[in-house]
Amino acid sequence: MIARIAEAEREGRLGEVEGLRVSLAGAEEKIAQLDARQERRSSKVFPGVPSFGQIGARTAVRPDHESTPGA
Repeated sequence: MIARIAEAEREGRLGEVEGLRVSLAGAEEKIAQLDARQERRSSKVFPGVPSFGQIGARTAVRPDHESTPGA
């Protein structure tokens, strides 16, 4: 398409040049969308379930039990 734009410019077909540039921009945008879609599909997804390492360091405090320092 770039070669066709260059040819149209050389031959002075300015209307065709503009149409080809619009088409090229649309094709580039579509390629970018497809690349982004492929990247999303190939990336890992964290399902939101914590691993043991993520929850192992947490401590729980019972709401009905108050801790007294030094006790």
